[in-house]
Amino acid sequence: MEWNHELIASTIWLARSFLLSLAGIVLAIAWLGRFTEWGRQFKRITAGFFLSSNGVVPLAWLAGIVFMTLFSVRMNILFSYWYNGFYNAMQNLDAQAFWRMLAIFVALAAVHVARALADFFLRQAFLVRWRTWLTRTLIDRWLDRQAYYRSRFVSAEADNPDQRIQQDVESFVGNTLSLSMGLLDAVVSLLAFTLILWNLSGTLAILGHEIPRAMVFAVYLYVLVATLFAVRIGRPLIRLNFLNEQFVANFRYALVRLREYAESIAFYGGETVEKDGLFRRFAAVITNVWEIIFRSLKFQGFNLAISQAAVVFPFVVQAPRMFAKQITLGDVMQTAQSFGQVESALSFIRNSYDSFTALRAVINRLGGFLDAADATARLPQLHTDVDETRLAVDALTVSSPVGQRLISQLQFDLRRGASLLIRGRSGIGKTTLLRALAGLWPYVEGKVALPTGGHALFLPQKPYLPVGTLREALHYPCQASDRADVEAVLHACQLAHLVPLLDVQDDWSNRLSLGEQQRLAIGRVLLNRPVLLFLDEASSALDEGLEFAMYDVLSRALPDSILVSVGHRSSLSRFHRHVLDILEEGQWELCANMLDNAPSNIEKT
Repeated sequence: MEWNHELIASTIWLARSFLLSLAGIVLAIAWLGRFTEWGRQFKRITAGFFLSSNGVVPLAWLAGIVFMTLFSVRMNILFSYWYNGFYNAMQNLDAQAFWRMLAIFVALAAVHVARALADFFLRQAFLVRWRTWLTRTLIDRWLDRQAYYRSRFVSAEADNPDQRIQQDVESFVGNTLSLSMGLLDAVVSLLAFTLILWNLSGTLAILGHEIPRAMVFAVYLYVLVATLFAVRIGRPLIRLNFLNEQFVANFRYALVRLREYAESIAFYGGETVEKDGLFRRFAAVITNVWEIIFRSLKFQGFNLAISQAAVVFPFVVQAPRMFAKQITLGDVMQTAQSFGQVESALSFIRNSYDSFTALRAVINRLGGFLDAADATARLPQLHTDVDETRLAVDALTVSSPVGQRLISQLQFDLRRGASLLIRGRSGIGKTTLLRALAGLWPYVEGKVALPTGGHALFLPQKPYLPVGTLREALHYPCQASDRADVEAVLHACQLAHLVPLLDVQDDWSNRLSLGEQQRLAIGRVLLNRPVLLFLDEASSALDEGLEFAMYDVLSRALPDSILVSVGHRSSLSRFHRHVLDILEEGQWELCANMLDNAPSNIEKT
């Protein structure tokens, strides 16, 4: 090798390899996306990152990573020639050549270190951008049209979406980049070092037959046979890795539920049942892990044996030629290195098969996540018109998932200032009616006109309190502010003892009692001042005195709001002008409630 001209030669080599690699990558992606199922899934998951209006930036980052990968291959080629010259200098006892080769090594090492650092930065920056985009995309899909809730009504429901968004996304982007660049490195190294090995190989006599360039044919045949056996041994890892993700997620979900319902479980004394359930889920994890271990033991043992045998093979083949002085020690060392590079490149699929199987499992899980989101988007949606002055229900029919009529042809028109109490036995469909009005229930027909967005507020029996400050929990779902009336709201809801804790970070759903949580939710209403307010047994944890006080606060603070309550207590009647009784077989009855003196503001249509 002419080291004096190597800078120009390497530049030309990199330019040609870069252009050819880009063309090959584009063709490979197009072929996989058209003819393979997992290729189509991959395209569906991440095509938007590269093909959007901002796709030029990630494509530029990816091009930089491709260039650095090719640069790495070129450095390996240069090092192989350096080893040849270095060992020849030692064999010839040529001190001048020895020191010259050391000087060249210093230059090569400096370039190699700089390249490695640049490659590390480019890869990590690209992964951060890619992971951020994909995480945001999946979160958007999961929250769009309330898919996180409505997905329970589709057969393609994705188990453990939290894991798919967090863990699977990280695994997807990391494995995709490492495997794709590893494959590119393997292909280019295979071509480059096969040419070097071809020039260094001699004739090998086997059973009286002379085989020219035998080293090249031997390494290809060796790795081909090994790969076929490795694929056969490692194929079950695809299914086992998929099951591992599922079992681990189920176990973690059970642990989360134990923490979430800790008080209820403690009151029931359900530790034994919970322990049995956790051990059962963990046993499934461990059983699958043992299957992975035993399968991986066979797979990795086979790979290790094949790799170790490949270390001495080139020395055995080239030793007779060196002892016959047909080649130098440098040629032998370069042959061994080139053989190792070719063997490593050809063995990439075999050595990375378990990583490919893990990536395939992740692609299936993320594809299943998108399937669930798409299926949810296709669910029927209640026809809703925006009207900031009333809640109008026209021919509303609500059914159960199995087709049973819960409410049939419901009609009424609530004007501002009206109040309505919905009653009925447990399980008759009262809460389901509220879900239908909120657009959460897919098994519904008819039309509804109501205020939307921040003008309508639903209070469930157990309020949701986000982890954060009490001020943030009080303002939810709006952004927290430093409004002066926050303390007055807490006083009105008889939560004055919480005023000093407004800016304290805590898990308030576990710190506050259910009664305090329900009063805090009433405080949200006072801060948000909605036009339409739904309360689904939102005062069930309050005694009648507190319940009266809270409804009195609402009626005084929001005299022009539409109030719709669901509840069982007879004491609720005094706060509502009209009553809707949900009866059996979809029947209903709407009547005036004479116990209240509030204005009617309701029309039965």
